[in-house]
Amino acid sequence: MRQLLRIVLAAIGILAIVAVAAVVYVTTFLDPEDFKPRLTAVVEEQTGLNLDLDGPINWSFYPRIGVSVETANARLPSQDEEDTAFAAVDRAEVSVAFAPLLRGEIAVDGLTLNGVRLNLQRNADGEGNWEPLLDRLVEQSEEAETVLAPASAGPNVDAGSLEVVLSIANVNISGANIRFRDEQAQALWHVRDLNVSGSNVNPVRAFPLKAMFTLTKHNNLDAEALERAPNISSDIGLETRMQLGLSEQKFVLENTQLSTRTRFEAEGEPQQFDVSATEAIVRLAEQQLSIRDGKLETTLRHPENWDGGLALALAFGLDGDWQAQTARLKELQLTGPDNLRVSGHLNVSQFRDAPEYQGQLTVAPFTLRPWLARSGVVLETTSEAALSDVAMTSPIEGDLQKVSLPSLSLVVDDSTFTGNIASRLDGSRVDFDLQGDVLNLDRYLPRQETEQQASLEVIKAAVADGPAELLPQAWLASSSVNGSLNIESLELAGMAFSDARLQMQGDQGLHQLSNFEAGFYKGELTASGRIDATQDELQWALSPTMQNVQVAPLIETLSEGDEASPLRGRLNLSGDLTTRGNQREALLRHLNGDLKARLTEGAILDINVSQEMCELAARLEGEEVQRDWSSDTAFDEFAATLQIRDGVVRSDDLIITVPGIEVKGEGEYDLTSQRFDTHANAGLVDTADAACDVNPRLEALPLPLRCEGHISDARGEWCRFDRDAFQGAVVELIQEEAGGQVSKALEERLGESLDSLDERLGEGSGNALREGLQRLFD
Repeated sequence: MRQLLRIVLAAIGILAIVAVAAVVYVTTFLDPEDFKPRLTAVVEEQTGLNLDLDGPINWSFYPRIGVSVETANARLPSQDEEDTAFAAVDRAEVSVAFAPLLRGEIAVDGLTLNGVRLNLQRNADGEGNWEPLLDRLVEQSEEAETVLAPASAGPNVDAGSLEVVLSIANVNISGANIRFRDEQAQALWHVRDLNVSGSNVNPVRAFPLKAMFTLTKHNNLDAEALERAPNISSDIGLETRMQLGLSEQKFVLENTQLSTRTRFEAEGEPQQFDVSATEAIVRLAEQQLSIRDGKLETTLRHPENWDGGLALALAFGLDGDWQAQTARLKELQLTGPDNLRVSGHLNVSQFRDAPEYQGQLTVAPFTLRPWLARSGVVLETTSEAALSDVAMTSPIEGDLQKVSLPSLSLVVDDSTFTGNIASRLDGSRVDFDLQGDVLNLDRYLPRQETEQQASLEVIKAAVADGPAELLPQAWLASSSVNGSLNIESLELAGMAFSDARLQMQGDQGLHQLSNFEAGFYKGELTASGRIDATQDELQWALSPTMQNVQVAPLIETLSEGDEASPLRGRLNLSGDLTTRGNQREALLRHLNGDLKARLTEGAILDINVSQEMCELAARLEGEEVQRDWSSDTAFDEFAATLQIRDGVVRSDDLIITVPGIEVKGEGEYDLTSQRFDTHANAGLVDTADAACDVNPRLEALPLPLRCEGHISDARGEWCRFDRDAFQGAVVELIQEEAGGQVSKALEERLGESLDSLDERLGEGSGNALREGLQRLFD
């Protein structure tokens, strides 16, 4: 055993002496500069690049064998000497461990690249300057194993005499810069200060890998020369564990963490994006990518609306195929503040040529109001709870121009809608076909500032900062809107509509309401109309028709107080209206048109005009009426033609016919100021169905009324006797019958009737009438 030990030690000593002698010989008699011509020739033969080695070549032999190159530049065959080199490096070094060589193995100990610079260009036709290089490398790939054999080795070198063990202890790339000039997209990309480090790089086990760099983009090719700030600047960091499957051309990234801090404008707030994945698999041969348990987290910032940032997180899985141009996003889970939870999946096809996608999305109930506030929309809705409970589910499909929800189920507060919606992503076209159960639009209208403010506005007014604009005119002027909407129960301005059906078509600023139908207070309401958004002001036209609408509940709905309606009956109305503008006040001020209104099967409630007129006539004749009277005044007809000119409604043919009585009148109502002034004359007529028999001479005596004031005034103050008109009529009648003198007895007979009129038409009316008669008849 002792002899064997001596032999082994002697052998080791001899090998050490030989190795030292070899190192002394190589470093003394061989100059690494002699390899420069061979290296440049090999590079040109294999890649077509013109290699310039301006710096020295150095090597070392212990404790590792290594070679380093400094100041190397590689130019494309089409480049001149004065052109910026296609690729350059300040220093490159590779070393192999000495001890494994004694075992017949090559173990790379380190790889260092300092100051790598790469200049990529794509011309206006989409051709990259790197493409000829890649084609050349593919052609030469079969000879790559023996190309670096020294010339002195002869043509029959046994390249397999040494086993290469790919296990690089350290890989370091520092200060690298990659510049990409894209003339086709008119963009300049720049990867700056790229630093990559890895240890124990091997094809068997996962090894740690880190990378850091800054990515910038200019939207002008000359922006860098002009020293302009980039349009996009992002600091990116990557940390992962990589497993190399070289034979399978498969790379696995484990526990990957990718962080970015991106500034989209020079003065904008930086946006934080972090991506993590439990496992990412890249299959180069199949050109496939798979990501398991991926997660994107971001904190978006806005200088005005997002105090403290908007935190969002998206969990996902991915299966992508570059050759098939398909990608499958699965197990999507988007979460955010205010209970935002979106789940689903998405399949993308033809993503390189003409991307299309389809999938399923589900949005759990969440509060929409704060999200609108973050986008700069301030809601001043009547109900503070409006849009506080929104949810939806639907398949989704589309491409880069449009998106469609073909089977939508949408919940907005107490309303549920089903159907489909499609829209272009730029908003220039919207198509919809929706059915809903209930919708209370009043909840979403602007909050009333005064008690007198009417609520007949649309939802858009709820988001306007200044005077409430009803519709987005700029969008309507360039957009197409086509669709239909059916709602079982609709409420607007307190009015109830049932089975409402709307159809509309519009294109390039001309929008047509082809049909609107709804049940309306036990009757029907239909309308058609149009909006012209091509001019400076919106031009409106509307043709409404009401049939057999119960007027009593309609009046009570429109009344601000709790007072009962003074009328009942069935309203029939039709006509044509036009106006212009985009605010409520402007629409009322410019309203024009004509309407015909007729009330049938009606009555004036809580007063019997026939009774009043008959009793008055009887007292004038010195008689009494003996019969039972109804509490209401049923009429045969209540009709008027309404002319609307610049927001003022006028009528000169108001007529109400009651058995034995006829009321005619005229007047006007200003829609803007809400003031009215109306004159009416009630007279006795001799008809077969008259409530009482009267002296024919009294048929010529009218009972004049005048109604004037503001719509907000107490209803009891609206109307009164028109004393002047009544006195004139009485004088005319008496002069015809009695030659200008009236007896004291006649005034006494009027007394009791005037007292009763006080109760109906306001305290003091009878005394005023009596005093007027006294002055006229004395």
